[in-house]
Amino acid sequence: MLTTVLARRALAALLLCSGSALAAVGPVESEAERLHRTLLRSEAQALENGEGVERDPERAARLYCQAARLGDAESQFNLGWMYANGRGVERSDSTAAYFFHAAAEQGLEQAVRMLDRVGGPPTYTPDCMREPEPARAATAVPRAAAPVPAPAAAAPAIAAPPDIARLVKRLAPQYGLAPQLVLAFIQAESNFDVVALSPKNAKGLMQLIPDTAARFNVHKPYDPEQNVRGGMAYLRWLLSYYRGDVILVAAAYNAGEGTVNRYRGVPPYAETRAYVRRILAGFGQALHPFDRALTEPAPLPQLR
Repeated sequence: MLTTVLARRALAALLLCSGSALAAVGPVESEAERLHRTLLRSEAQALENGEGVERDPERAARLYCQAARLGDAESQFNLGWMYANGRGVERSDSTAAYFFHAAAEQGLEQAVRMLDRVGGPPTYTPDCMREPEPARAATAVPRAAAPVPAPAAAAPAIAAPPDIARLVKRLAPQYGLAPQLVLAFIQAESNFDVVALSPKNAKGLMQLIPDTAARFNVHKPYDPEQNVRGGMAYLRWLLSYYRGDVILVAAAYNAGEGTVNRYRGVPPYAETRAYVRRILAGFGQALHPFDRALTEPAPLPQLR
């Protein structure tokens, strides 16, 4: 588990390197990423079943878990099946539940059915699903605390429509946000389409679902200023809740705070991992100043 700011920055650098070429309206993940996950899964399947190679379930489980951590739903299901049946690994319904739940949340129907067999949502994170932790520095870098915008010199300028760029630059200081961060979210959410509507009924520039709109007093989600104000209020709250960690804020904006807290970090969904990369590529930093007094921190070990 990543527990220091330096570790979070190392992960951010890795994500940026793998995702900085994502286009604003391009696919949520690159073909190279899909291919990498597919190759890991194919090799794991061959080792699990002895297809053309000597059967090696332990190595198969390790490879499945690498692909599962990258968000591959089929690998998550296959690994859940191995643990549910003790197939080459020690049988564990709780471990199986973790992997079936992750696959089910990505829409794999067979995983939904298997959850009835092994129990409810996961209660812990298997070791192999924890992000690798870089060597810790002797002195930790303190997290930013002042609610003032941070420069985003590492990121290229976002080509927003002039009226939206002006709106964001006018409002962002009122919420203690860097305009570049807000524009990165708008770009990822709606690509600056004021009347965007998602299949989940998320509306407007910052794609506010009805619950979020109500939570932040947005009565006209297609009104650009109301929508952006609501989205900024949510971002300000998330930054306080996750203590300035842009990676966790982006993951929560995409998948929900409950999901991030349950997985103790970025959930193993291909969509969410790609979304985090897009936000990091747009903003250029893994940390943003936050208002410590706005809310208590999320119950995550890396934020203590």
